[in-house]
Amino acid sequence: MNITQTAISLNVADVQASAAFAKTHFGYKEAMAADGFVSLQHPATTTNLIFLQTGLDTFKPADIAGAAGQGLLLVFVVEDLDEQFARLEAAGARVVTPPETEEWGERFCQFADPNGIVWQLVEWVA
Repeated sequence: MNITQTAISLNVADVQASAAFAKTHFGYKEAMAADGFVSLQHPATTTNLIFLQTGLDTFKPADIAGAAGQGLLLVFVVEDLDEQFARLEAAGARVVTPPETEEWGERFCQFADPNGIVWQLVEWVA
């Protein structure tokens, strides 16, 4: 198998709100959009982030067409967690978990977008 690109697709109630959060706070750019859909790209990765309007008739399989969010974390590894935390908090992003460090060396913080999607930053420390 030769995987050439990866995408994460999330159903949300307000596509534009999550897209604006990703663009404003994380530097994503819009790659394409249509009614009820937006695909975002980040200049530093090859993973697309897609937001779909909850309830689209075209969503398959239909029996799992509910909203994303419960138990979902979007995780981004960064080199400057404390600096990024301060920047996002100052910009008004809703803090879910301020920076803390796990005993195995994972330092992380979390923010929530307007649809409740949790965006987690991680930095590995010694």
